Parts: sequence; structure tokens; C-alpha cells
Amino acid sequence: MERRSALKNMGLAFGYAVATPTLLSLLQSCKDKPAYAEWVPGFLSKEQGQALARTVDVILPKTDTPSATEVNVHAFIDAYLDEVMPLEQRDYVMMKMERFYAKVLEDSGKENLSEVEAEDIEPVLATYLRKRTEEEEELHMEAVMNYMQAIMEGGEATLDDEVARFTFANELRDLATWAYKSSEYVGEEVLAYLPIPGEYIACGDLDTLTGGKAWSE
Repeated sequence: MERRSALKNMGLAFGYAVATPTLLSLLQSCKDKPAYAEWVPGFLSKEQGQALARTVDVILPKTDTPSATEVNVHAFIDAYLDEVMPLEQRDYVMMKMERFYAKVLEDSGKENLSEVEAEDIEPVLATYLRKRTEEEEELHMEAVMNYMQAIMEGGEATLDDEVARFTFANELRDLATWAYKSSEYVGEEVLAYLPIPGEYIACGDLDTLTGGKAWSE
């Protein structure tokens, strides 16, 4: 499938999304999905989907701009898992996701993801999005690489819970941010949007050129 082949150019796990026509088309197809309260995921369970939706809204909450779920970032990630990601990488992501939300349930004292609210997710997310030391980053990267190598070679492997949660939180933030910035509304209404490039101005001041807005990708 074309969508599956697209992921092969996207790095590890969730990966760093690149603006390929395939992925932009997938993002576009999600824009008219219903709000997540009525949304039925295509791949995740309803409880997992709602927890994911609440998490991306913690990462990108509604301010004077839409929240992540208002531009259907959650629906994109679900479709990405379902239609693009190879099975072995999908299993890896789901393992990390389950460990992350197990921590949310443990810390909140709740028994089911359907009971989890944003205030339960926020402190756990903050813990695993904190800046790591260089030594921690190196140890985490080595652990992930050893795990992935063992899986690719057909062996068995384990990944430390803390490493799994750190990796999940950071990759989810990166993918959610890419999807958010690449959505039609944010790209055209929030970021500086120039569909037909005009005059090239070298070293121009951002405040002068765009009113201080970042460029739409």
C-alpha cells in the first residue's frame, strides 16, 4: 500500500513525520471527523482513543488558537497507526503507550482509561517531557536501539518502563505538533501562509514579514 510505504522514510517508532503527499492526504481526510467525545477510532479502542485525545489536548490546549482535537490531531494519529505504520513498529508503539497510561492509572488511582481526565495525564506527561541529561538521553537511546535490533533479528527483548514512557511522551509530542502545524486551519489561519511565493527577502525580520508568526510548512 502507498500509505504503508510512506512510513519507511519516517524514522523510528512514531517517527518524525515528513510532509509527503500521502501523509498530508491522510491528515486532510481526518479534518471532518467528529469531536472526540463522539469519535470512534479505527484502530485504537474507544478508551485508548479518548485517552490519546485528552493527552494531545494537554500538549496543545485551546488558547486563542484551536486545541489539538479541534483540528483532529487524535484522528490523524489513529489513522496513522492503522493505515501507515508497519506491524512491528505498531506493536512497539502500543507497548509504550500501554506503559505510559498504566502509569497514569497508577498515579491517579483510577482503574480504567475511560475515567482518566486531563488533570490525571498532565503530571505524568510533564515528568516524561522534562529535559533529560545527556547521559540519560544516551542511555535511553542505547536501550531503544538494543530493543529494536533484537526485535528486528527475531529475538525477544524487554524495554525498561521509564525508557518506554519517556520515548512515548516525546514521540507523541513531536508527531502531534507536526500534525497540528500541518493541518489546513492552523497552516492557513494561525501560521503565516503564502500559497504563491513572492519576493525573496534575505534576512528579513520576522515581525516585519509575517507579523511575528512562524511560516506555515
